[in-house]
Amino acid sequence: MDNIELNAQKKVTVVVPSYQPDEKLERVVCGLEEAGFDDIIVVDDGSSPDKKAFFPKKEEHPAMTLLVHPQNRGKGAALRTAFAWFHENRPDRVGVVTADGDAQHRTRDILACSERLIKEKNKLVLGVRDFTLPHVPKRSKTGNYITIFAFRVFCGLKISDTQTGLRAIPAEFIPDMLEVKGDRYEYEANMLLEMKGMGLDFCEEPIETVYIEENQTSHFRPFRDSVRIYSLILKFLASSIISNLVDLLAFYLLSKFLGPHLPSIANEFVCTAIARVISACCNFILNKKVVFRNKASVGAALLKYAALAVPVMLVSAGCVKLLKILFNTTMPIISTLLKMVVDTVLYFVNFRIQRAWVFAEKKKHD
Repeated sequence: MDNIELNAQKKVTVVVPSYQPDEKLERVVCGLEEAGFDDIIVVDDGSSPDKKAFFPKKEEHPAMTLLVHPQNRGKGAALRTAFAWFHENRPDRVGVVTADGDAQHRTRDILACSERLIKEKNKLVLGVRDFTLPHVPKRSKTGNYITIFAFRVFCGLKISDTQTGLRAIPAEFIPDMLEVKGDRYEYEANMLLEMKGMGLDFCEEPIETVYIEENQTSHFRPFRDSVRIYSLILKFLASSIISNLVDLLAFYLLSKFLGPHLPSIANEFVCTAIARVISACCNFILNKKVVFRNKASVGAALLKYAALAVPVMLVSAGCVKLLKILFNTTMPIISTLLKMVVDTVLYFVNFRIQRAWVFAEKKKHD
């Protein structure tokens, strides 16, 4: 092991956000100190008065800095508070390692992620768990599998553990992390979604899969926090559904009233083109203002959107035409249903390209 790895505890800062802790928080801080970590940021995210006693005392833990939120703001807000303090006060550190305060992240795994950060230098290190183990709670296993699927299909990100709280982040990307949206659990998901725009790659470090009391102490609210985590995908889905309904209605009306007056070979392409122009205007406005909240000029985003929309439109029209020939049908309602199937497939491609290129706000790093 190189000296640079041996000194990882002296080069990184450990961030531990905590809300309503118990005695395990003290054990986490003690374990980090015993392992040689000399800079630990604990964030009290607005815990109730009866829980304040569980936060370690500064005089007993000189390596610890305690930051306090007067009111509960959420894990994402707690992480940003720690990141902002780190950015202002630790210019010589190579990065931060985030860990939970309920002892579900072993000290040796926190150290392993710290060492991996030193070696990888400019990559986000994710401490990934094994969800195939029998002791993993069903809700955690199911939730992670759903998120893994969503990230792969919609975002092209092959991440083994999308919900891990054990992450090592290079210092140069901390300013970008401060701009990631979300105050609660969705912040960690948004962090992964924003990686590509930051120019940040990632790697995975296997860690022990620990669930204490089947994760009963977790403050994760399954429905509300899941909606927050999937908000970007859900908003894009809603935008696409609205736009597709406009598109399908326009296509049906055009096929019914204009189609009979057009040459057979041009029927689908003309009807698709006009319907797509109408629905594209609706979709562009929704995606720019509501879904991706893109701040770039309308002209720049519109040019990219058009450059994507035209080939997608042609692919859609071509596939519908081919399917009509295969199914030997000219009925407008059948054509519309075939178009619905084709456009559903294209939906996934559209999301990935719009997020990564059309409405991306990329940042440059020296």
